[in-house]
Amino acid sequence: MSEHKLATFGTHVGHYNIKKLVYFEEHSDIRVAIKREKTIKKWNKQWKINQVSKLNPEWIDLSLDWDLSKYSKRIN
Repeated sequence: MSEHKLATFGTHVGHYNIKKLVYFEEHSDIRVAIKREKTIKKWNKQWKINQVSKLNPEWIDLSLDWDLSKYSKRIN
């Protein structure tokens, strides 16, 4: 998430200005998480919009209260 917040134009998230986390899922098994991600990527755009709108109708940034400072790259 910290990489998204600090994204520069030369990166994927910077190019598309992806700065907000509006939806996420937690899984205890990485294999299940990867399978789920691949499934969601196959959904059409409207299905994805509907899923976010159902769980986060205001499209609020869910990472606003997260302390990401320990993940930030420090420049010396």
